[in-house]
Amino acid sequence: MRSKLLFVLACATAALAATRDAEIRTSGRALPQVQTAADPVQVLVGRLDLERYKGTIKGLTQFGDRRQGTDRNRAAIDWIEARLKSDGCTDTARLKYNYAPGSGPAVAAAPANRAVGGGRPRGYRARTGVNNDPNAQPDARLRQLDSQPSAPGPREEVYCTKIGTTHPGEMYIVSGHMDGVGWGEAANDDGSGTALVMELARILNGRDVQTDRSVRFILWNNEETGLDGSAAYVEQRKDLQGKENPPGSGRYPEPKWLGMIQHDMMLFDHGMPRADGSISKEQRPEADINVEFQANSKLAASSEALAWILERANEAYATDYPASVGSHMTNTDSTPFMDFVASISLRENERGTQIGNGWDPQWHQPSDLFSTYSDKDFRLGLNAAQTTLAAVAQLAGAKVIR
Repeated sequence: MRSKLLFVLACATAALAATRDAEIRTSGRALPQVQTAADPVQVLVGRLDLERYKGTIKGLTQFGDRRQGTDRNRAAIDWIEARLKSDGCTDTARLKYNYAPGSGPAVAAAPANRAVGGGRPRGYRARTGVNNDPNAQPDARLRQLDSQPSAPGPREEVYCTKIGTTHPGEMYIVSGHMDGVGWGEAANDDGSGTALVMELARILNGRDVQTDRSVRFILWNNEETGLDGSAAYVEQRKDLQGKENPPGSGRYPEPKWLGMIQHDMMLFDHGMPRADGSISKEQRPEADINVEFQANSKLAASSEALAWILERANEAYATDYPASVGSHMTNTDSTPFMDFVASISLRENERGTQIGNGWDPQWHQPSDLFSTYSDKDFRLGLNAAQTTLAAVAQLAGAKVIR
C-alpha cells in the first residue's frame, strides 16, 4: 500500500513539474536566468539554528501564557508581527473576528462529530487537564503577568506571505497557535510551534530565496478556546481562494490552498507514563515527530499523501529524530481545514493516544516554562522545523539564488 502511494506521489510531483514548465513556455514568459545551489533544500535546512530557535521561544515567553482576550496576548501579536517584518516577511496582514464564548464559527467549519478522531488508548495513563489555579504557579512575577483574565470581544491573528514567482495564486499554509493557558509561559504549547513557523518564515523570505508557489505563515489565536481563530479564517477566506484582485493585477489576496501544515507542541517526547504516573526526565532516544492526518476527513487520501511527503523529507534532511505517520490528527488548527484542503499536523506525540493520555505532564500546566526543557527537547522541535522546511521547499519550488 505504501509503495503504491509513494509511486502515485512521485508521478504527481513529476506531472506538476512538467505542467508548470509547460505553462511557462506557452505563456511566452522566459524562465529566469539565475544560478541556483545544487541542492537548495539542503542549503535552506542548513540555515536553521538551535540557538536561534530557542531564542524565538524565549522571546514569546516574555508575554507569559499569551491567553487570548488579554493585553499580553495583544502585545505578543504585535511582537510577532514586528519580528516577521524584521526577518524579511514584510507582506503581513491580520485577520479580525469576534469571539464570544460558545458562539464561535467552528461548527460551520468542522462538524463536531468529526473534530475528534483520536485512537484507542493503550498502556498506562496519567491525569491531564487545564490548570486554572493561579496559586499553582510558584513564580510571583509570572503569576502576576498571567493574572489579567480573558474578556470576550474583537480578536486578531497575524500572518505573512511569501509570494510565489510563477504561481502566486497557489499556496501552502504553514501554521501554529500563539495563545496558551495554564498559568505558565506556554513555552511548548505552543511557543514551540509558533517559533518554528516564524523561523521558517525568516528562512523562506531570505533575499536570495525564491519560490514558485506562495507560502503563508499563520499564527492562530483562540486555539485553546476551541480552534476559533483558525475556524474564523476558514469561514472568512475559503471562498476567496484563487481570485485575482483587482482583476489583471497578478495579486491574489487568498491564493488557492494546496496544503495546510499545523505545528502544535513540538518539544517533549519522554515516553509513556510509568505505572506510578511519573515521566522520565530525559528525552527518550527513540523520540519521533508525529505527522498526522485525519482518517475520517473528506480529504483523507490527499492528506495522507501530504503526510508521507513530510516523512520522506524528514528521512532525507532531518538530523536527529525520525518522523512517523498516523491517522489521528485531532484537536488542533488543521481541523477546520481538513474538508477543504489536504491538512496535517506535526506534534511531539500523537494527540489522541499519547498527549491525551498524559505523555506530557506540562500540557496546560504552570510547568510549561522555557526552563523546563533541555537542549534535547528543543532539538526535537528543530528537527520538526527541518522536516517541514524541507517538504515545503520542495512543494513550493524553492530556489536559492547565487
